[in-house]
Amino acid sequence: MSRKETEKYAALNRRARHDYDIGETLEAGLVLTGSEVKSLRTGQVSITEAYAGVREGGLWLMNATIAPYAKAGRHLQHEGKRPRKILLHKRQQNRLAGAIKREGVTLIPMAIYFNPRGIAKLQLAVARGRRKADKRAAIKAREWRRERGRLLRQKG
Repeated sequence: MSRKETEKYAALNRRARHDYDIGETLEAGLVLTGSEVKSLRTGQVSITEAYAGVREGGLWLMNATIAPYAKAGRHLQHEGKRPRKILLHKRQQNRLAGAIKREGVTLIPMAIYFNPRGIAKLQLAVARGRRKADKRAAIKAREWRRERGRLLRQKG
Protein backbone atom coordinates (compact mmCIF):
# COMPACT_ATOMS: atom_id res chain seq x y z
CA MET A 1 0.00 0.00 0.00
CA SER A 2 1.47 3.33 -1.02
CA ARG A 3 1.72 6.32 1.29
CA LYS A 4 -0.98 8.14 -0.70
CA GLU A 5 -3.43 5.27 -0.10
CA THR A 6 -2.72 5.03 3.64
CA GLU A 7 -3.21 8.78 4.15
CA LYS A 8 -6.95 8.56 3.48
CA TYR A 9 -7.47 5.91 6.19
CA ALA A 10 -8.35 6.99 9.70
CA ALA A 11 -7.76 3.44 11.01
CA LEU A 12 -6.61 0.11 9.58
CA ASN A 13 -7.04 -3.31 11.18
CA ARG A 14 -3.84 -4.95 9.95
CA ARG A 15 -4.08 -7.96 12.28
CA ALA A 16 -7.42 -9.02 10.83
CA ARG A 17 -5.91 -10.71 7.76
CA HIS A 18 -3.62 -12.71 10.06
CA ASP A 19 -6.26 -13.76 12.61
CA TYR A 20 -9.20 -14.38 10.24
CA ASP A 21 -10.06 -15.85 6.86
CA ILE A 22 -11.67 -12.86 5.17
CA GLY A 23 -14.72 -13.49 3.01
CA GLU A 24 -16.91 -10.77 1.56
CA THR A 25 -16.25 -7.10 2.36
CA LEU A 26 -18.70 -4.23 2.18
CA GLU A 27 -18.85 -0.51 2.84
CA ALA A 28 -21.11 0.88 5.57
CA GLY A 29 -21.82 4.21 7.18
CA LEU A 30 -21.43 5.05 10.87
CA VAL A 31 -23.48 7.24 13.19
CA LEU A 32 -20.89 9.56 14.78
CA THR A 33 -20.89 12.76 16.80
CA GLY A 34 -18.91 15.84 15.74
CA SER A 35 -16.09 15.29 18.20
CA GLU A 36 -15.74 11.67 17.00
CA VAL A 37 -15.32 12.83 13.40
CA LYS A 38 -12.66 15.33 14.50
CA SER A 39 -10.80 12.56 16.34
CA LEU A 40 -11.04 10.33 13.26
CA ARG A 41 -9.52 13.06 11.11
CA THR A 42 -6.55 13.30 13.49
CA GLY A 43 -6.17 9.49 13.43
CA GLN A 44 -6.89 8.89 17.12
CA VAL A 45 -8.80 5.65 16.63
CA SER A 46 -8.16 1.93 17.18
CA ILE A 47 -10.21 -0.90 15.69
CA THR A 48 -7.93 -3.87 16.43
CA GLU A 49 -10.25 -5.38 19.08
CA ALA A 50 -13.47 -4.16 17.45
CA TYR A 51 -16.28 -6.30 16.04
CA ALA A 52 -19.82 -5.78 14.81
CA GLY A 53 -22.83 -7.40 16.43
CA VAL A 54 -26.62 -7.42 16.37
CA ARG A 55 -28.29 -5.30 19.02
CA GLU A 56 -31.65 -3.54 19.27
CA GLY A 57 -32.68 -4.62 15.77
CA GLY A 58 -29.59 -3.26 14.03
CA LEU A 59 -25.87 -3.75 13.57
CA TRP A 60 -23.56 -1.98 16.02
CA LEU A 61 -19.80 -1.50 16.09
CA MET A 62 -18.51 -2.61 19.49
CA ASN A 63 -15.13 -2.10 21.20
CA ALA A 64 -13.85 0.50 18.72
CA THR A 65 -11.87 3.14 20.55
CA ILE A 66 -12.13 6.73 19.35
CA ALA A 67 -10.13 8.99 21.65
CA PRO A 68 -11.88 12.07 23.06
CA TYR A 69 -11.19 15.20 21.03
CA ALA A 70 -9.08 17.56 23.13
CA LYS A 71 -10.48 20.81 21.74
CA ALA A 72 -14.15 19.90 22.19
CA GLY A 73 -16.04 21.40 25.10
CA ARG A 74 -17.01 19.27 28.09
CA HIS A 75 -20.68 19.00 27.06
CA LEU A 76 -19.75 18.06 23.46
CA GLN A 77 -17.33 15.27 24.44
CA HIS A 78 -18.02 11.61 23.60
CA GLU A 79 -17.28 8.30 25.33
CA GLY A 80 -14.23 6.53 23.92
CA LYS A 81 -15.58 2.96 23.65
CA ARG A 82 -19.32 3.47 23.20
CA PRO A 83 -21.20 1.26 20.70
CA ARG A 84 -21.77 3.00 17.36
CA LYS A 85 -24.64 2.23 14.99
CA ILE A 86 -23.71 0.87 11.56
CA LEU A 87 -25.77 2.17 8.65
CA LEU A 88 -26.71 -0.46 6.06
CA HIS A 89 -29.72 -1.31 3.94
CA LYS A 90 -32.25 -3.49 5.80
CA ARG A 91 -31.70 -6.41 3.42
CA GLN A 92 -27.93 -6.29 3.98
CA GLN A 93 -28.42 -6.10 7.77
CA ASN A 94 -30.71 -9.14 7.74
CA ARG A 95 -28.31 -11.16 5.57
CA LEU A 96 -25.32 -10.37 7.80
CA ALA A 97 -27.27 -10.99 11.02
CA GLY A 98 -28.36 -14.39 9.66
CA ALA A 99 -24.78 -15.27 8.70
CA ILE A 100 -23.58 -14.44 12.22
CA LYS A 101 -26.20 -16.67 13.83
CA ARG A 102 -26.10 -19.60 11.39
CA GLU A 103 -22.59 -19.99 10.10
CA GLY A 104 -20.50 -18.95 13.09
CA VAL A 105 -18.77 -16.08 11.35
CA THR A 106 -17.99 -12.66 12.76
CA LEU A 107 -18.12 -9.18 11.30
CA ILE A 108 -14.72 -7.52 11.57
CA PRO A 109 -14.02 -3.86 10.76
CA MET A 110 -11.13 -3.74 8.30
CA ALA A 111 -10.79 0.03 8.00
CA ILE A 112 -12.37 3.38 8.75
CA TYR A 113 -11.77 5.96 6.05
CA PHE A 114 -13.20 9.10 4.48
CA ASN A 115 -14.76 8.81 1.03
CA PRO A 116 -14.18 11.51 -1.63
CA ARG A 117 -17.16 13.49 -0.27
CA GLY A 118 -15.53 13.57 3.19
CA ILE A 119 -17.97 11.16 4.85
CA ALA A 120 -16.59 8.57 7.30
CA LYS A 121 -17.11 5.01 6.07
CA LEU A 122 -16.48 1.62 7.65
CA GLN A 123 -15.19 -1.34 5.66
CA LEU A 124 -16.73 -4.49 7.18
CA ALA A 125 -15.63 -8.03 6.41
CA VAL A 126 -17.40 -11.33 6.98
CA ALA A 127 -14.65 -13.39 8.60
CA ARG A 128 -14.08 -16.83 10.06
CA GLY A 129 -11.49 -17.22 12.83
CA ARG A 130 -8.24 -19.08 12.13
CA ARG A 131 -6.68 -21.65 14.40
CA LYS A 132 -3.00 -21.54 15.29
CA ALA A 133 -2.10 -24.20 12.69
CA ASP A 134 -3.97 -22.27 9.99
CA LYS A 135 -2.00 -19.13 10.86
CA ARG A 136 1.27 -21.05 10.59
CA ALA A 137 0.26 -22.48 7.20
CA ALA A 138 -0.64 -19.00 5.93
CA ILE A 139 2.74 -17.63 7.06
CA LYS A 140 4.56 -20.54 5.41
CA ALA A 141 2.68 -20.01 2.12
CA ARG A 142 3.36 -16.25 2.18
CA GLU A 143 7.08 -16.79 2.81
CA TRP A 144 7.27 -19.34 -0.02
CA ARG A 145 5.63 -16.87 -2.45
CA ARG A 146 8.20 -14.22 -1.48
CA GLU A 147 11.11 -16.64 -1.84
CA ARG A 148 9.82 -17.90 -5.21
CA GLY A 149 9.58 -14.29 -6.43
CA ARG A 150 13.16 -13.64 -5.34
CA LEU A 151 14.41 -16.77 -7.10
CA LEU A 152 12.60 -15.91 -10.31
CA ARG A 153 14.00 -12.36 -10.27
CA GLN A 154 17.56 -13.63 -9.76
CA LYS A 155 17.39 -16.14 -12.61
CA GLY A 156 16.11 -13.43 -14.92
